[in-house]
Amino acid sequence: MLPTLRALWQADGAFPSGSFAFSYGVEGAIALRQGMRPAEFAQLIAAIIRHRWAAYDRVALLRAFRARGDLGEIAAIDHEVEASTLVEALRSGSRRNGASFLASHARLGDELARALRDAVRGGECLGHIAVMQGAVWSAVGLDEKLAQLTSGYTVASALITAAIRLGAIGALQGQAVLRDCLPLIEQIAAEPAPDGAELESFVPFLDIASARHEQADLRLFAN
Repeated sequence: MLPTLRALWQADGAFPSGSFAFSYGVEGAIALRQGMRPAEFAQLIAAIIRHRWAAYDRVALLRAFRARGDLGEIAAIDHEVEASTLVEALRSGSRRNGASFLASHARLGDELARALRDAVRGGECLGHIAVMQGAVWSAVGLDEKLAQLTSGYTVASALITAAIRLGAIGALQGQAVLRDCLPLIEQIAAEPAPDGAELESFVPFLDIASARHEQADLRLFAN
């Protein structure tokens, strides 16, 4: 049960990963769609999981996980994520979130996290969160399935928490959305991800919302 307990530890919202400062585009989406109903919000979260997390973040995570601490390979994946993330706010948010994640693990004594933190500081890596999670979770002792489930859960939970903080949905409504996301995350995690899988993402509404949010005069989250 130890790997499962470690996955729960990493998925815990109390773990200091820095994600509280980011809405991953949800703030911009809510601003674009005033009066978004809970059912519409649930559809948005499901679309992000299907069309962003499943074929992009999850693939980056697994490729970094399979790198088994090879800094050169991890850096190459990291740069691919940088080049394929079109919106600057999402790029910078991913890097900042990854830096916080590495800092926490480095202070806890994880040697690979320290090496990756130094590589980011030296400019070899950029520190995108999905890549850093895949690399570190491999060293922490999660298996591929648990790493995917933890990643999917943390993404869904962060999106919903941001919406609650924005007042777009209530806490219990958020829990209902999160509950309904779990079977979808499990289904996607069971799908094969070949070693040579390309990073794919198609959530234009979220990209547009994130780009508009970047220029907003008043905002709660960094992206």
